[in-house]
Amino acid sequence: MPASALAPHQLRLAIDPSTLGFASTAELQDLPLPWIGQERAQAAAQFGLAMQQPDYHLFALGEVGSGRASLLRQAMQAAAAERVVPPDLCYLHNFDAPDRPRALRVPAGQGRQLRQGMADMAKHLQADIPKRLTSPDFKADAERIEKAWHTQETEAFAVLDAFAEARQFRLSREGGHMVFTLTGPKGQPLTEGEARALPRERRAEIDIAEQALRTEIARFLDAARPLERARDEALTTLRRQAVKPLVDHALHSLRQNLRQQIKDAIKLTQWLDQVERTVLDHIDLFEPGDGDPSNDQVADAEDDRKDALDELLARCQVNLVVDNHGRTAAPVVVEDNPTLRTLFGSIEHGSDADTVQADHSSVHAGSLLKAHGGFILLHLHDLAAEEGLWQRLRRFLRCGRLQIEEGGGGSPGHGPGGAVALQPEPVDVDVKIVLIGSVDEYYALQDADPDAARRFRVKVDFSDHFAATPATHHATAIFVAHCCKRRGLPHFAPDAVALLLEQTHREADDQGRQSARFAHTEALVIESAALCKTRRGGVLVQAPDVQAALAARTQRHNQPEEELHDSITEGERLITLAGSITGQINAMTQVDLGDYRFGFPVRITARTFAGQEGLLNIEREVDMSGPIHDKGVLILHSYLTALFSHVAPLALNASIVFEQEYSGVEGDSASCAELYALLSSLSGLPLRQGIAVTGALNQHGEVLPVGGINEKIEGWFRACAMAGLDGTQGVLIPARNRRHLMLERPILTAVEQGLFHVYTMGHVSEGIALLTGEASGMSPAELLQAQADELADRAAAVEDTVMQRAELTLRAYRRACQIAGAARRGRGVRGR
Repeated sequence: MPASALAPHQLRLAIDPSTLGFASTAELQDLPLPWIGQERAQAAAQFGLAMQQPDYHLFALGEVGSGRASLLRQAMQAAAAERVVPPDLCYLHNFDAPDRPRALRVPAGQGRQLRQGMADMAKHLQADIPKRLTSPDFKADAERIEKAWHTQETEAFAVLDAFAEARQFRLSREGGHMVFTLTGPKGQPLTEGEARALPRERRAEIDIAEQALRTEIARFLDAARPLERARDEALTTLRRQAVKPLVDHALHSLRQNLRQQIKDAIKLTQWLDQVERTVLDHIDLFEPGDGDPSNDQVADAEDDRKDALDELLARCQVNLVVDNHGRTAAPVVVEDNPTLRTLFGSIEHGSDADTVQADHSSVHAGSLLKAHGGFILLHLHDLAAEEGLWQRLRRFLRCGRLQIEEGGGGSPGHGPGGAVALQPEPVDVDVKIVLIGSVDEYYALQDADPDAARRFRVKVDFSDHFAATPATHHATAIFVAHCCKRRGLPHFAPDAVALLLEQTHREADDQGRQSARFAHTEALVIESAALCKTRRGGVLVQAPDVQAALAARTQRHNQPEEELHDSITEGERLITLAGSITGQINAMTQVDLGDYRFGFPVRITARTFAGQEGLLNIEREVDMSGPIHDKGVLILHSYLTALFSHVAPLALNASIVFEQEYSGVEGDSASCAELYALLSSLSGLPLRQGIAVTGALNQHGEVLPVGGINEKIEGWFRACAMAGLDGTQGVLIPARNRRHLMLERPILTAVEQGLFHVYTMGHVSEGIALLTGEASGMSPAELLQAQADELADRAAAVEDTVMQRAELTLRAYRRACQIAGAARRGRGVRGR
């Protein structure tokens, strides 16, 4: 069966704009955006997001640009709308253990109320307590207590003073100390000299009297201390009684505003009680000092009081680390910069002079705490980039409790500068993690960390491409409409959308499938809209705008391609585009630069000789071929051996080389071309140089499809077009690649005009017949017929097929080897 030529309409899928059903994508912009071609991933995502059980986290795998993140974010938001709003999270000062702040969860919005209420309380108490303590009623009550104490103390001192006077001592108080002085007969104080001049007996009496006075003073002081304590306690009680209503009123308002039943109600009540006790125990800090403020000591004392008061009130404040006020659904957090600090939270240390300080207000929540009750989206690549982050996340997944640590990670210990490290109370976190990665990353994680499979039980697999239907075409048009609306771009006409759709088929290399990399489509939408504005100031993007965007994109990337084709035009690379040559053929290769792919022709030559070494792959011999190419050559050798198995043993030396190829060869798509070059060399039949070949073969001679078919054909067409099309040029490709054709329109035009041809083959026998113009004799049917004929002397067969010509050559090689072998044996005998 000869190779068949394809008609122009078979070379590309053409989408009729009139079948799209709209006049402009503006009509579609308010329609919901579906999961285009990702029904499997959508079902998996909906299942995983709805599963409220531990360890049912999601792992979304697919290629960059497939819409993984945006579609999952959309699904997460839909699932979050079905969940209740989670509570706020606060951290409070622990009055019993200051280095262990207490965690408190309150209903959403009440965290703000609590924080504001405590701030208002502090503000009001600073203003109201001094007023209350300076009010006339309070002063009167305080004066009564002071007066009662003073009366008692005065009476006791009068008794002591009389005791001293009876013993000729004058008693006085100076600076809080008791001072007594010996007096003379007239009550005047005696000097030290006068006292030493007294008779010895008198001095002895004075010593006894002084000792008695000292004993009485001690007794007086012992009796005065309880009086002072009673006075101080009475004043303290008076202050507490005066201030307590103020504190009760402020806290009562908070308790009334937070009436809603909460899980941590007991903890909050206990903490508010501690706040009240702390304030009442330090009422003196609220009282401004007396004295002249211009006095340095007085000013320093007042500054110390204010600092102590600020510190006291700071301990009574609320650190609202997660605020869900105003939410109507569970949170959806997208963490684009996951680190130990941003993901797990941190403790920020402030500095005061030479000391490093941290308290409950230094605690900051990370994304996991903020996502409690909802969802968080992470990229595996980002997690792997931060040392220790994945291990910390794995531990969190195992226990479900989160401990904020110093610096956001590591083990609790001492903070910087020797400060005692805070250890905030751990909290339970209920969060659904959606992890995004590539296919390779997913399976690498499965191998490296089997425990991950237990935690991420929901696999959301995004496909690179999907079957195209009218529904997917319509959904893609909706996607274009959403892009235009979101970015403020002019909308697209049906012919422009049709070209965008054809480009998705081109990227998928399939007339029946579309590419799922919608990031590429969005980029083309943006570029087409920009050219629409700049080229003609249009308000509706048309097909020529999309064509111009594609051409501009190619021009930005195709400099390497231009240089390679120039090397052909300038004769630097030897590519023959017409005529017929024995043992030489043009193959088609693809160059992938990562951001741009293009096809380029390469010459393959083969030489055959009589010998015993078999097939030699020169690229392999110099380590310039990859394993897939080597495999293709070995399959070729196997097929060739089987093809001529009746000429056994084969006496053949053959070499194959890719001419002027210096960067290495990989892939098996040239194995058909290599076979044809060998058969041409064996049969002596020249091959058409205007026909470039691509295709892989199996051990039965069946031609297998290859990748990059469109770029390969276009690369050969460009080489021919630059030299001038003469109607004899074309390509020979696998028939199984027919559905993958999405060729550029200039090729379709050339085919319509008969200047270029696209041939397909299902078996290698079809291709050799086209290239040589002779019957192949290699098809399965022909080989069976030849075997059935059982020709007595196959060497005498008529040379009317490629197979028979090659067989004659191989038999001649075998005879030559036999003669040479006999000659060597003969020389060996004579030598002995």
